[in-house]
Amino acid sequence: MRFFFQYVAIIMFFASNLCAAVLPEQIAIIVNKNDAMSLEIGNYYQQKRNIPDENIIRIEFPVTGSMGSHLFSMLRQQIVAQTPEQVQFYVLAWSKPYKVACMSITSAMTFGFDRKYCAHDCSPTEPSVYFNSNSLSPFNDFKIRPTIMLAGSSMKQVKAMIDHGVQSDGTFPTGTGYLVTTSDAARNVRSYVFETISAAYSNRIKIEVSETDALHKKQDVLFYFTGGVEVKGLKTNRFLPGAIADHLTSSGGVLFGDRQMSILKWLDAGATGSYGTVTEPCAFPQKFPHPGIVIDRYTRGESLIEAYWKSVAWPGQGLFVGEPMAAPFYNSHDQ
Repeated sequence: MRFFFQYVAIIMFFASNLCAAVLPEQIAIIVNKNDAMSLEIGNYYQQKRNIPDENIIRIEFPVTGSMGSHLFSMLRQQIVAQTPEQVQFYVLAWSKPYKVACMSITSAMTFGFDRKYCAHDCSPTEPSVYFNSNSLSPFNDFKIRPTIMLAGSSMKQVKAMIDHGVQSDGTFPTGTGYLVTTSDAARNVRSYVFETISAAYSNRIKIEVSETDALHKKQDVLFYFTGGVEVKGLKTNRFLPGAIADHLTSSGGVLFGDRQMSILKWLDAGATGSYGTVTEPCAFPQKFPHPGIVIDRYTRGESLIEAYWKSVAWPGQGLFVGEPMAAPFYNSHDQ
């Protein structure tokens, strides 16, 4: 597994030039009519990103943390039947549910519920056909629609996250990518590629590799990748619009009520996107974002949903949350 992760860190240096941005007509927003917050999120996001009316899909289901696979599969059939052909990505306008049996709801919506994407004890899961691909149209190319959630601890926080994404577009920020190794050895399985990533991309953005349990009072956070059950001091830092941040641990994607830190804490602190697993992943690095792929693709113009989704080799247990169209390094003049 170490070899695999290091191999990816090397081959990504030879990827072709990119300049991509997700268009409003490529996004479908899925709204739960039984959830007042979902309706408000969907409406707000549609206005902010000019999503066409025909791309708003309204369904009904219970507001619970986990959904059964049978109900989900029926709902997904309804969603697919209502999806315009040009749609390449789904956006879920809610915070619950975030899990479908043993899969995250973002992966279940992307691939359809399938237990090959679930872990059996500590085992590999089905790989993603979208991993590190140069596809600009995943439904056209692979018959999948990568999915992300507009989730949050409050309506105020969700709106702030959306606003941060919109504000980031084409800003070419001069922030720093922080690659942090903590004292939690079991959760630092990504750290051995940090120096390689720094050497590859420090000519593109500032990258700081450090050993500490938490950053404090950093004013320019664009990327923050670390490992640990909890990350302290988040709100002492300033996250730039479009910032991506996550912590490798077992259940960061359990958004509410778990003993480990929820990825919503990153969004509360000002990040625009985060990722965590909803069931025990056993620290396979392939089940978490590869920081080098995220940094590489994001800084070459891909949107948040593209760069983040393409960075996870085995995403079946992983939940993506954030503003999908954020594209801080996209230059429309290159099209």
